[in-house]
Amino acid sequence: MTKTVDDNARSKEMPLIAHIEELRNTLIRCSCVLVICAIPCGFYWKEIFNLIVNHSLHLSGSSVQIIYTAPAESVILSIKIAIICGLILASPIIFQQAWSFISPALYKREKFLVLPTALVSTLCFLAGVAFSCYTLPLVLKFLTEFAAGTIEPFFKVDEYLGFLIRLALAFGFAFQLPVVAFVFSKIGLIDHKFLIRNFRYAIVIIFILAAILTPPDVLSQILLAMPLLVLYGLSILISFFVRRKK
Repeated sequence: MTKTVDDNARSKEMPLIAHIEELRNTLIRCSCVLVICAIPCGFYWKEIFNLIVNHSLHLSGSSVQIIYTAPAESVILSIKIAIICGLILASPIIFQQAWSFISPALYKREKFLVLPTALVSTLCFLAGVAFSCYTLPLVLKFLTEFAAGTIEPFFKVDEYLGFLIRLALAFGFAFQLPVVAFVFSKIGLIDHKFLIRNFRYAIVIIFILAAILTPPDVLSQILLAMPLLVLYGLSILISFFVRRKK
């Protein structure tokens, strides 16, 4: 009977107010989890910062000095480190909440995919962050050697941390592309033909996003755009198998 009348109109469509209330509750839950995870990170912000600096600068072979120029800058730095590390620790629950929010768009037999999808989203996010950690030394080496012998590199700690955060989050969320393609294909919003048909536009959008999300240098933009193109191709394969199975 047409999939049980489209699974009772997908469990009866929620009114707009109910969607807004559910979104508010989801944001509140995610914020609480983020704060809980950020508090212990705030206590160890110095150790975390030293680990980040040792990894990014020493692996790149750069002789860079990190400085701060405002009295409260170190306090702001500790808060930023706590929030970002808290976000990474809380990512499994945040992704679970995010995919649970869109679960009403799924059929009842597909709702069991919420937890596995949240798990895969977390793994992809962490993989993107890890990938950025390995590419970061290459970016820093290129940037610091560009004017080597002419200008001595002194990085403001706030700008340096912002550089690291943008790069890590850009890669982390970029690696969500196959997961999004899987869910959207399940819902029926896209298929592999749609992705193939719009591949030319996707290339342009990917390079624009890479230019926006990464620092203003060619190397970091290419390092983000290339994996995105590979992930887009992987998304086409995922969408193909999902739609064929349906």
